[in-house]
Amino acid sequence: MEPPGSRSSLLSVADLDEEVNLLSIHMFLVLRILFSNSLTASSIFEYPESGPGIPVTETTQTCTGRVHVDTVPRIASGAHLMPGVTPKTQTIRGLPCPALDQPLGLRDCSAAFGSARPRASPEAVEGEGDNSLYTVTVLIKGLYSENVQLRLNSLKKLSTIALALGVERTRTELLPFLTDTIYGESEVLLALAEQLGNFTGLVGGPDFAHCLLPPLESLASVEDTAVRHRAVESLRQISQKQTPVGLDAHFIPLMKRLARGEWVTSRTSACALFTSCYPRASSAGKADIRQCFHSLCSDDTPMVRRAAASKLGEFATVVELESVKSEIIPLFSSLASDEQDSVRILAVDAGVSMAQKLTHEELASLVMPTLRQAAVDNSWRVRYMVADKLSELQKAVGPKITQSDLIPSFQQLIRDCEAQVRAAAAHNVKGLCENLPTEGRETIIMNQILPYLKELVSDQNQHVRLVLASEIMGLPTILGKDNCTEHLQPLILAQLKDKCPDVRLHIISNLHCVNEVIEFHQLSQSLLPAVVELAQNAKWRVRLAILECMPSLADQLGLELFDKKLKSLCMDWLVDRVSAIREAATTNLRKLVEKFGAEWAQNTIVPKVLTMATAPNYLHRMTALFGISELSEACGQEMTTKQMLPVVLKMAGDQVANVRFNVAKSLQRIGLMLDTGSLQVKVKPVLLMLRQDEDIDVQHFALEALRALTLIQ
Repeated sequence: MEPPGSRSSLLSVADLDEEVNLLSIHMFLVLRILFSNSLTASSIFEYPESGPGIPVTETTQTCTGRVHVDTVPRIASGAHLMPGVTPKTQTIRGLPCPALDQPLGLRDCSAAFGSARPRASPEAVEGEGDNSLYTVTVLIKGLYSENVQLRLNSLKKLSTIALALGVERTRTELLPFLTDTIYGESEVLLALAEQLGNFTGLVGGPDFAHCLLPPLESLASVEDTAVRHRAVESLRQISQKQTPVGLDAHFIPLMKRLARGEWVTSRTSACALFTSCYPRASSAGKADIRQCFHSLCSDDTPMVRRAAASKLGEFATVVELESVKSEIIPLFSSLASDEQDSVRILAVDAGVSMAQKLTHEELASLVMPTLRQAAVDNSWRVRYMVADKLSELQKAVGPKITQSDLIPSFQQLIRDCEAQVRAAAAHNVKGLCENLPTEGRETIIMNQILPYLKELVSDQNQHVRLVLASEIMGLPTILGKDNCTEHLQPLILAQLKDKCPDVRLHIISNLHCVNEVIEFHQLSQSLLPAVVELAQNAKWRVRLAILECMPSLADQLGLELFDKKLKSLCMDWLVDRVSAIREAATTNLRKLVEKFGAEWAQNTIVPKVLTMATAPNYLHRMTALFGISELSEACGQEMTTKQMLPVVLKMAGDQVANVRFNVAKSLQRIGLMLDTGSLQVKVKPVLLMLRQDEDIDVQHFALEALRALTLIQ
């Protein structure tokens, strides 16, 4: 036995002391609930008068008298060290600082925040029990922890702590503490920024929303991009809830501080705040906001100018029209000619947004010269942005400017030296043609657009041809039958012979778009070889895609031509080496039977499927079961009972367990097509036999089938 002064004895005493402390706090919180009506906030948590740097003793008042909790040094304001105080005892505004060498104990935490719920009414704690208040104390302690996960857990439940403290102490103690102690891992800061965005009601409503701004202002200046974005989003939420007076008194000054901050991060964050507060600001406040935005657009740092350019279009939508023309348009022109192409790219997007507020005359003189210059910019990325936004810009500027400015720009972009630019322009072909005025649309397309598309059919870049194949199939309904037959059909036939399988596949999968304007027999000579080649493609996804086109092709080819050219392909897919192809092939057969009828199935499809039931490969036998299950729904009860059911019942004795449990699944499905007599006489005995199978999976599916068909209770 170890002596009384040994290490193990000391540890046991320390553990006992900690347990006593925890129990004392727990008992105190329980008594607090019982006597909450008779105790006041001041009697529970008191701060004596003290000056900066003067240690004070915090006490708590229980129902039995004043109990000394702990002596915690307190600083009235600021975050500096008190004379003679080491970092381990440093505090901030009466709260122990979390940036300590070691986390504080639970007693220190309780002393700092007082009781867990100073103003809780009986209704507020009803149903929560004692553990809820103890949990709040643990959450408060977690805010001080150096363990990232503990801090993260406490921050995610910050609203619980705020509810426990009440609105006044949340404003005067919790928020200052969070403001002065913002540090730690990115996920901790991200959680804090997210929580504060929903804190307006917890600090007393819109009149006190400004209390949330200091911690979010600090978070909006950190280096981590995700944290800044989340802090900015929370600031935008709060600005929507603030009163107009609060905006002018607190939010706009905050925004100006961020915009004039020394660090780039604060200035980039400020760019996202203008739109949220501008509509409700006073006239003087609006002038300040526009001035701040102007300074950010001309900032020396490209990162700040990019942030300003990304918000220029959004800001223009809330600014008065006169201010747009006098102040925003010059900023747009300046950013569109910036030395950094990343800034010019974003300016193009802003031009689309501004175009919606201006008249056609104003657009022609103020915006279009800049956009025309962007279409021939030295940077391909800027040209790409113009090509990508063509359809949106067309809707904003109207038909007149479209014909005078956008069509020439489209012609330049479709012949661009960069493949990405050509692909972006080709992607807007259908939208550009659809939005043209009905009168004279065909003439514009035939003379100013289609000749340029003919060049893309033989483009060297595969991606460009692929995009064109997707877009060109939308033109037949716009051009009409005569124009399609003469001008568009040659392009489609050329793409059916493209060396890239994806290009051919896009044309085939969209053939239904041309049925009404191009006679199918005119395409069949080129179509059928392309279909056969794709059906045998080495890539299984290409085979699957062409398989899924078969029902549509069957409609267009008709029964006779389909039987002659494509039926054998559909049967070959049943024995494909890829499982997904085999399963899709059985579904395809059902759709074909629905189109061509049960008689066609009986003569051509069903015999082939039933023959596979005796194939040496068990995968093919399983495919036969899948096919029977699919075909039974389309072929009807008579054919299912006479031809398919006997084959399925015979396969119940298969040597492979996978086949046997698929027999049970197939019987469950086709049993819905059978009459009661067949179920009782033929199906039930087989399922009962499978229920006794040695394989547990076979037993399971047999039992499921028996229950689904109500053959057993």
